[in-house]
Amino acid sequence: MLRVFLASRGNMKELERHLGVSYPTARARFDQLLARLGLGPERGPGHARLEILERLARGEIDVEEALRGLSPGPD
Repeated sequence: MLRVFLASRGNMKELERHLGVSYPTARARFDQLLARLGLGPERGPGHARLEILERLARGEIDVEEALRGLSPGPD
């Protein structure tokens, strides 16, 4: 699912097409993936990660920028 999402450059319409499902189904599957990654809708510690993925999905940032934001910083 994540590979298809990234290959689609975060475009949900492309994700629908690749999966052969409706938008609500594609969105539900993506939301399930986020939940499994600990990136649910709550505003807890995973919120920053979720925000980065949402920005990626909207095309506001590219994959490299998202990866930089998701990578742990130096300790």
